[in-house]
Amino acid sequence: MIVEYIRYRLPSERCADFEQAYSLASDPLLASPHCLAYELTRCTDDPTCYVLRIEWDSAEGHQRGFRGSSEFRTFLQHIQPFVSNIEEMRPYDSVGVQNRK
Repeated sequence: MIVEYIRYRLPSERCADFEQAYSLASDPLLASPHCLAYELTRCTDDPTCYVLRIEWDSAEGHQRGFRGSSEFRTFLQHIQPFVSNIEEMRPYDSVGVQNRK
């Protein structure tokens, strides 16, 4: 499994539209067998900053499976207006230091 983090910074007047776009984009994202989970969060100190966290089954599943699928094309249609607001987009491997209650 890999975890992808995408950081966004948006103009405040676009935040509601951004959240709505991701609400719509969640259907094609979860329809992908490669997406295990996702979460969109907003910074409490600066509400124009968001982080999207996506758990993928593998780097291959993300890069070739999802990105080569019809689900990706539908997902991208919803979020395309906000791609220019991405500040960082990177995949990470878990190092095994974690705990979930």
